[in-house]
Amino acid sequence: MAPTQRPAADAASAPEEPDLHADAVVVGAGPVGLLLAAELRLGGADVLVLERLVEPTTESRASTLNARTLELLDSRGLLTAFGTLPHEPRGHFGGIPLDLAGPGPYAGQWKVPQTTTEARLAARAADSGVRVLRGHDVYGVTQGPGHVDLLARTPDGAATRIRARYAVAADGQDSTVRELLGADFPGQGAERELLRGDVAGIDIPDRRFERLDRGLAIAARRADGVTRVMVHVFGSPPSAAGSPDGAVGFATVADAWKRVTGEEIGHGTALWAGAFDDAARQLARYREGRVLFAGDAAHRHLPVGGQALNLGLQDAFNLGWKLAAALRAQDAGAPAFADALLDSYHAERHPAGHQVLTSVRAQALLLLGGPEVDPVRAVFEELIALPPARRHLAGEVSGLDTRYDLGGGHALTGGLLPHVPLSAPSATTTAALLRDGRGVLLDLTGDAAHGERLARALAPWADRVHHVRARATGPDAQRLAGVGAALVRPDGHVAWAAGPDPTPARTLAAARRALRRWFGPPPRGPR
Repeated sequence: MAPTQRPAADAASAPEEPDLHADAVVVGAGPVGLLLAAELRLGGADVLVLERLVEPTTESRASTLNARTLELLDSRGLLTAFGTLPHEPRGHFGGIPLDLAGPGPYAGQWKVPQTTTEARLAARAADSGVRVLRGHDVYGVTQGPGHVDLLARTPDGAATRIRARYAVAADGQDSTVRELLGADFPGQGAERELLRGDVAGIDIPDRRFERLDRGLAIAARRADGVTRVMVHVFGSPPSAAGSPDGAVGFATVADAWKRVTGEEIGHGTALWAGAFDDAARQLARYREGRVLFAGDAAHRHLPVGGQALNLGLQDAFNLGWKLAAALRAQDAGAPAFADALLDSYHAERHPAGHQVLTSVRAQALLLLGGPEVDPVRAVFEELIALPPARRHLAGEVSGLDTRYDLGGGHALTGGLLPHVPLSAPSATTTAALLRDGRGVLLDLTGDAAHGERLARALAPWADRVHHVRARATGPDAQRLAGVGAALVRPDGHVAWAAGPDPTPARTLAAARRALRRWFGPPPRGPR
């Protein structure tokens, strides 16, 4: 696939032979790229991260982690590094208050500045042995038999060529890699924008989605005295929302704030200011040969409720173990399995992204629309008061309703393994089963004979999947009622499940098919 390069002289000056090699190169050292790189290392891949910025950004854009992301971080033992997080049991849907009560220990929203999230994930990546090259600006991408080459400018202006077996673009909504490949990125353009800033030295009332005559105003004062302000002037078109050159500055934010609220904030000190628009786009394909896309490089939408960051982190969890397993499978002479596994990334995450984009587009209308949307908001307020509607929307916002179409007849298949305390020798919760990034065959039968038959069925995959005998405990144990065994992928999704007697021949055959589908052919061939 021919690259688009800028400028042309760079192509001529690039070395013909690679200067660096890796199993996988991740472009972008934001939270999504760093988490993905750490997941790849957990799976045994040699990983290199290229980042355009010389230093990490100080702009703390997203500030919310949802329940599903907390469960994923817990499954890798990462929550300890975050310490005690501020918790909000209520969120919103398009600015309408929404109770986020739900199953598991992390229902609600958890407030974390994006700079903190990035720093914690950077530490995780470094501890894992990930190499991060900062100040490396990618300007070319070429694909060849068995490899992809990335051309980049180093901090001293030299051209370098990096060769990998695969590359992942996690370089944001203005993705350079996406542009270079000319990837199809359909959707709708921006119609409205939300101006935002973190401002020190101002004293204004906190506001939660306050709709005034002229627009929407939001203000939240943090413990360190900095106030995050967000403002939209009803009917105003986008100016330069999301402009990478910072065209939307604090003066623009302060002027809009005064127009909407009548308050002066221009005397404050802006730590960061900018804008987000309501453009909604999604890649037609999350995979272009040996290049895959994750996070904002794959989908762009208004980052309401932190859903952009959370969606991207969940992309990384889905892709990381699959790409690492695909690399191992190719080394083991199973290229067909490797391709099928990588194709499943698009098959699963594209629908998940589409669902979020649909939800966010509806929220953008409710949030940024003028008085003309007030009747619709009134109807939504009535619906949200109904328990089934509240649960449905809370599941969407929290990410806990994510389910993949994996086939199989059990209700648990394709969904998330419920977060439940366990009585087991090796783990205290279902999340703790996944610490090392391997699959798990969770045996809940409590029957030694059943357990032995399950263990024999699993034996050819024992290097890739743990067999854990356990008993669900605590008040949430009923979430696993009627489950005798479950095969769990490294990302926490259930690949196969069976009832209290999981060992009849047909059921064991289905378990083996799921093992082969998600963990590859056994080393010694089928049993």
